[in-house]
Formats: sequence, structure tokens, C-alpha cells
Amino acid sequence: MRIGIFDSGFGGLTVYRKIRERLPQYDYLYLGDNARTPYGNRSFEAILKFTAESLEHLFSEDCLLVVIACNTASAKALRTIQQRLLPVKYPDKRVLGIIRPSVEALAQKPAGSHVALWATEGTVRSDSYALELAKLSPQMKLTQVVCPMLVPLVESGELSGPGLEYFLDRYWRETLDAAPRMDALLLACTHYPLIYPAIRKLVPAETEVLVQGDIVAPSLENYLHRHPEIETRLTRNAAERFLTTDQTENFDHLASLFLGRDVTAERVEV
Repeated sequence: MRIGIFDSGFGGLTVYRKIRERLPQYDYLYLGDNARTPYGNRSFEAILKFTAESLEHLFSEDCLLVVIACNTASAKALRTIQQRLLPVKYPDKRVLGIIRPSVEALAQKPAGSHVALWATEGTVRSDSYALELAKLSPQMKLTQVVCPMLVPLVESGELSGPGLEYFLDRYWRETLDAAPRMDALLLACTHYPLIYPAIRKLVPAETEVLVQGDIVAPSLENYLHRHPEIETRLTRNAAERFLTTDQTENFDHLASLFLGRDVTAERVEV
């Protein structure tokens, strides 16, 4: 039985990379729904449908546990899937998201801290981070900034240079409009770790920059430690496969950029 990683496209590969580095012994299956990406501008009903279809495909491929490595799908579909789909059709399966562990990391900051997140429009519009943070740390001040140009820049391979720097500076200035000092910045889009060096260069050293892969990987390890009924059923051959709902050539090229090594994917219909 495998661990599945699901994303609407490529971004989840940054989360998968950190998970596999930390937990290399397990077998993994990554599915990118590239044919229907991006999810950010889709309706709730469409995102739920696409996510459920993709998860069911992963379940059919012997995935026991699936991590939704997509902020939009985690925000808009995860809870409904956990409450309605799993109990009825897949009571022995588990699906985890990336918002809750990310918020828990922000909540570690002292009460009254001012934190920010950079994300896509769909993630910010869902207000999922604000709602979760209000539960865990109601005194925390949160600023959410939509960064629409960062994903296109990453996927075009523009990971440095004046074009990227222009938009990073613009989004950081917008962030500081809310408060002159930020204690932490969460990169709440899984594409953004590829431009972490440029972000870290711009953001002052006193502002912690949080990357979701670094948060989700230890969170998953902790989950497996607390749930031996799941962990003991996982196979340990250190195997991996990559699936995409779109053409494999483009997936292989960009996936290699995200993972830093060659990738060969299989095309599937979900």
C-alpha cells in the first residue's frame, strides 16, 4: 500500500520532495491533474469533483493514505471529502491536507505576532488560513497577499532575474502596507519554494520565511507515528511513480525542474 500525493499540477512536487527526503522507505504515487489546472479560479463544486475523482484514482492504485499537496484543493475540498466521501466509500483510507499543519506552524509564533502569507487568489479567497488561525491563535494578526504572477514565472523557468525581482518587490511592499514589520511569511503556494532564494534575499532576516514542504514532511511523519494502524500497512520498497492527466512531455520537463532530477510520468484519465 502506497502513500499518494495529489496536486492540481506541479507545485505539489516541492512537498513530495521534502516528504521523500524525510521518509524515503515508503512507496509513493504522485498524481498531477495538469489537464484541468489551475484550480484557483474554479467553483467549489468543480474543485470538489476534480479532487474526488483524482483521489479515487489514487485509491484504485493501492494508495492507503493521500496527502493533498494543493492549497486550493485543501481549502475547498478536503473537509467535504473527509466527512462525506471517505466514511461512505473508503472507510479504511485517509486523506490529509497541507493547511492545518501550515497554520500550526504559524501559531507557534508568540501571541500578537503579525504574520503574512503569499498565495494564489483561490487560496486567499477561501479564507481557510484566517479561519484556522483564528481557532488556534486568535491574537495573531494575519495579512494575506495574492501573488498572481509567481506561478507563471516559476512554470516558465524564470527563477531569478529582474522580472521576478520586480514582482517580489511589489508583493513585499503590499505586505508591508498592512504592518511595518512582519514576524513570519508563509509561502502558501507549493510553487514558491523554487524561488525561495530570491524571496529570502528580499525579505529581512528578522522575518522567518516558512516553506510548506518543510512543515508537511515532519507533520506526516508524526501522523504515521501516531497511527500505527496506517503506518504498518504501508509497503517499503522506496519506489515512486508519477501520473499526470495531461501530456507527459511537459510534465517530465517541469517535474525535473521541481525535483532536480529526471522524471518519467505516465498519462492517465481520472
